[in-house]
Amino acid sequence: MHFDKLALIGCGLIGGSFALGLKKQQCVAHVVGFSASESSKDKALALGVIDSKASSLALAVEGADLVLVASPVNAIEGCLKEMLAHLAHNALVMDVGSTKSEISTKAQEILGERAHQFVPAHPIAGKEQHGVEHATADLFVKHKTILTPTSVNSQAWVELAREVWVGLGSEVLCMGPQEHDQALAGISHLPHFIAFAAVNALNAQDERETFWRLAGPGFRDFSRIAASSPAVWRDIFLSNPTEILLQLKAFQTALADLESALKHPDSSRDLERMIEAASVSRQAWRHGAQGEQDEQGK
Repeated sequence: MHFDKLALIGCGLIGGSFALGLKKQQCVAHVVGFSASESSKDKALALGVIDSKASSLALAVEGADLVLVASPVNAIEGCLKEMLAHLAHNALVMDVGSTKSEISTKAQEILGERAHQFVPAHPIAGKEQHGVEHATADLFVKHKTILTPTSVNSQAWVELAREVWVGLGSEVLCMGPQEHDQALAGISHLPHFIAFAAVNALNAQDERETFWRLAGPGFRDFSRIAASSPAVWRDIFLSNPTEILLQLKAFQTALADLESALKHPDSSRDLERMIEAASVSRQAWRHGAQGEQDEQGK
């Protein structure tokens, strides 16, 4: 696997790490970057993430045999429209958006007969810090990447996309766009939603300064994702509202059960049972995830 030119659309943490990973594996000869932010392009160039910067998305895409759209989810549609007239017939195009149903449908409408070249992807990796200065070549190592192929993707294009992400150290899974959005609403979108709400609830109280002073490792671990990019998560929430609202309803039911047990001291065994159920599930997941990582590391 080798690409002559990667067009990196969006010079941030994920896109930058993708470029660095391919460079480390010597899988790409030249990386050209485009971003709406001139400073992001300048940083990416100075850090060696990209080899040159383009003044427009069209110029970035021309002649590229690999295109990664690493822009916020609400900008992906516009990027696809802008690149269509300049897209090479041998170019693999992928996005890295956290939601898939909407963009999978839009891509087929926008790209038409070229839609088979677009393979939606979502690497389950990241940091609370955002920006190309935090990009690393090993960001995707031992992390999952989900591909959500559409009905127009040939097996050859899907296999090429899989090869790219496997080359970056990912475990690659395939599923449908809706199945992806349902799962991510529960394991990613809802936890972020709750973390933002919890920090805002703390800040709304008069004693907030005391609370922050006393906060320790537990609060640090729980609230880590509340430091994520506001613009990125605004767009993710707005692109998957139906599934997030369903998960929020399930969470509210579980929260109400805990609240009810707390209000009735004679329900202490029920309270302990609910805590235990969560604890057992979390430990089982952690041990399973560690086992998977150990297997991948062999």
